[in-house]
Amino acid sequence: MQQSIQPITKDLVLIGGGHSHAIALLMFGMKPLGGIRLTLITDRVDTPYSGMLPGHIAGFYSYEECHIDLLRLTNFAKAQLYIDRVIGLDLENKKVICANRPEVAFDLLSIDIGSTPATIFVPGAAKYTIGAKPVSNLLQHWFQLLEKVAEYQQEALSIGIVGGGAGGVELALSMQAHLYQVSKMYPLKFSSKREVMDNNTPKQGALDIHLFQRDTQLMPNHHWSVQRTVKQLMIKRGIQLHLGESVCKVEPGKVICKSGLTVECDRIFWVTQASAPEWLKTTGLTTDDQGFILVNDTLQSLSHEYVFATGDIATMVNHPRPKAGVFAVRQGKPLFENLQRFLLDKPLKPYTPQQQYLSLIGTGDGRAIATRGCLTLPPHQLLWQWKDWIDRRFMEQFRRG
Repeated sequence: MQQSIQPITKDLVLIGGGHSHAIALLMFGMKPLGGIRLTLITDRVDTPYSGMLPGHIAGFYSYEECHIDLLRLTNFAKAQLYIDRVIGLDLENKKVICANRPEVAFDLLSIDIGSTPATIFVPGAAKYTIGAKPVSNLLQHWFQLLEKVAEYQQEALSIGIVGGGAGGVELALSMQAHLYQVSKMYPLKFSSKREVMDNNTPKQGALDIHLFQRDTQLMPNHHWSVQRTVKQLMIKRGIQLHLGESVCKVEPGKVICKSGLTVECDRIFWVTQASAPEWLKTTGLTTDDQGFILVNDTLQSLSHEYVFATGDIATMVNHPRPKAGVFAVRQGKPLFENLQRFLLDKPLKPYTPQQQYLSLIGTGDGRAIATRGCLTLPPHQLLWQWKDWIDRRFMEQFRRG
């Protein structure tokens, strides 16, 4: 006897393939809900895992190892996958407006699109720098640079990185480490295993890395113990720190600061404070001053109960936290549970993110720094191995089935 197919009664649409949505899709695959049509709209068929990206830039992970295959994931969740760019929402009629395909209707909507570095207020930044996001663009420029360095061994190179938060710090350390590996010219030695840098202080030579930070401290949202550890490491590694320097203009190959400091750079990477996409401003969703969607403890929009938001694009009004991947990962399960409860007309469960969390910061050389609250452990190989095990275990769950 042929089994009857349950009719579709509601449409759940996910915008963005961020960490929370990846986990929610995985859980929908394991615990499907009858009568629901699940759709993911994203502009890429794979999504980067932020925890492994610095290691990818440093040369430890392949592209496949640090990206989640969204086609495979949506197939597992029995969801539709639309590869397109969302440019607006019609919340009154419950439709998602896309750049290239017809509008997508929904009964329940979830948004997890991450954020982009804020460049709009600095003249020349959008045109002459390489943003940390979208990640695909960053990686394209980075690997083109690696190929050039490998081919032209004798050319000097100066790299500028604007932004001294955790992202900028990890980028500077990871880029420096990989550039030393691919070039015989830069004066830093490696062990025979390639993973670990020599501890000798590098001489100022053909490779210069400049990090610009408007705050007087690196990683200003972290405890002073990790700030001190990171600063000492970067000075030892020969990275030139420009602290308390606010970049006011970018010209071709040149970073200009308010103080008058001007530094010539062959490549400039922009890793500043996160910002929200412009199209969100026209949706009618309640946002904070930076344009991020304000959500309550159940991860629902304050203005539209049928809209959920997680990850960097969301701000929990009662529990504000830094824009960090660790929070997006932790929101995946409660998001899944509340989406299902909403569709089943059940009471939603509040979610409270942790106040203190473990942060493992890769230093690009086969070591990592560990920090939690006021405790910071200096760079060590065992800490990198711990971080590597955590990250690989996280990614492995998306390769099952």
